[in-house]
Amino acid sequence: MFFESYKSILYSDTLVPDIFITEYMPLLNSDCIKVYLYCLFLSKHNKKASTEEFAKNLSMDIAKVKESLTCLESHGVLTWKENGLSLYDLKEKEIKKMYRLKTTSTPEEAVKNSEINKKRNEIIYTINNTFFQGVMSPSWYTDIDAWFDRYKFDEDVMFSLFQYCFDQNGLAKSYIEKVAENWKSRSIKNSFDLDNYSIEYKKFKDLRTAIIKKLKLDRKLTQYEDEYVEKWVMDYKYSFEIIEIALKKTTSKANPNFNYINSIITDWFKNNLKTKEEILAYDAQRKKTSSKNTKTTPAVPQGNFEQRKYDDSYLESLYENA
Repeated sequence: MFFESYKSILYSDTLVPDIFITEYMPLLNSDCIKVYLYCLFLSKHNKKASTEEFAKNLSMDIAKVKESLTCLESHGVLTWKENGLSLYDLKEKEIKKMYRLKTTSTPEEAVKNSEINKKRNEIIYTINNTFFQGVMSPSWYTDIDAWFDRYKFDEDVMFSLFQYCFDQNGLAKSYIEKVAENWKSRSIKNSFDLDNYSIEYKKFKDLRTAIIKKLKLDRKLTQYEDEYVEKWVMDYKYSFEIIEIALKKTTSKANPNFNYINSIITDWFKNNLKTKEEILAYDAQRKKTSSKNTKTTPAVPQGNFEQRKYDDSYLESLYENA
């Protein structure tokens, strides 16, 4: 007997891999997701479509379609071939990740480490339930296990890392690794280290707010400006009382420049100046020395020439040259 399949679109479904939802969808915008779903649909029915047909059927600009296809290709979802597009099997791709050269821990090693350290296993389980609703993708297990080995964090710090990233910008792996690298550079390994860092970080946040207010900036600081402020607080150990002295030197500038402010504060640090009194005495001595140098100028040539005068604003600009 022959049974003919009933292929009405009314009764058909297009399956979306869960791996796509957990691993790729958070990285893509709505246009990319729309294009991917349509690619799945066409692939299932073995249909052909030009870029123009994509744009018309999805009510998108052609440029947006091309941009989305390029984005999907860059994330390893599809690839171009001579006769068109080919979608990767995301499930197979994920399995191959688990059996590659050792750049991260394998799933078997993750299980072994979990057996050795039950507390680590409990934290991974807590991370799964707290931030992923209990459906964390397999790749997260191996990545978390690898981060334990790479950054030497204890279990409480690892959970705090996820909590911090979740509260700030979400759980993109690249962002988590960036924060983890910063914590590692601050020698954070246990909860005691993290508590001390948290105290310093709060000082940094408060001081950053005070700087924005003093300079009357109608914006947040950029990443690079944040790094300057973090250095002044956490590395140089300067209080706002000291940093404000440098801020006052920007009053003659229309657009305060953080490179200029940083050159002043770094100069103080390199000269081992730690208190407000030492810095004020240092600046006074610099002005005095600069004033003496301006008085020992060569004789004025004959003719109608005026000798140049150097005011305080010019002397302050010497910081910028430094």
